[in-house]
Amino acid sequence: MSGLVEWQGKYIRIVRDGTWEYVERCGGVHAVVILAEHDGNVVLIEQVRVPLGNRKCLELPAGLVGDEDPNATVEGTAVKELEEETGFTAERIEVIGQFYSSPGMVAEGFTLVTAHGLRRIGEGGGTEHEQIEVHLVPRADIPAFVEAKRAEGVAIDVKLLLLLASSILG
Repeated sequence: MSGLVEWQGKYIRIVRDGTWEYVERCGGVHAVVILAEHDGNVVLIEQVRVPLGNRKCLELPAGLVGDEDPNATVEGTAVKELEEETGFTAERIEVIGQFYSSPGMVAEGFTLVTAHGLRRIGEGGGTEHEQIEVHLVPRADIPAFVEAKRAEGVAIDVKLLLLLASSILG
């Protein structure tokens, strides 16, 4: 953070740097996003998101690194969130890199990882504060699945462009 904090809540703050205003998370917390496949199916989740007017949103599994444990690692958080949200665990997590979804407005980035060696260990669905629906979608069916969800009024997370672009571009 290099600017002046204009407002701060429990989880986020608004910062002004000259004439530019942006939002960042408090406490150095950042996100991990998990790209996972099991038996040829991509693991997607659907959950209600308050900032979208309480609409459901189709997403890749993800979670916050350091929100509960300041010593948490990206890899450890990826496994924890994958298990919690989807009911799958992974033998190995591979870090792809750091990305920013809206760098003109939000300082937050996320670390994209791939999960390897998935094995079902539970039902998933999230914590008691979440109602997550798990979808296993063949990679070739992703564009049609996304369009069907969009037609139902489900919001589509920008990170799904990873999957859509690979199917569109070949």
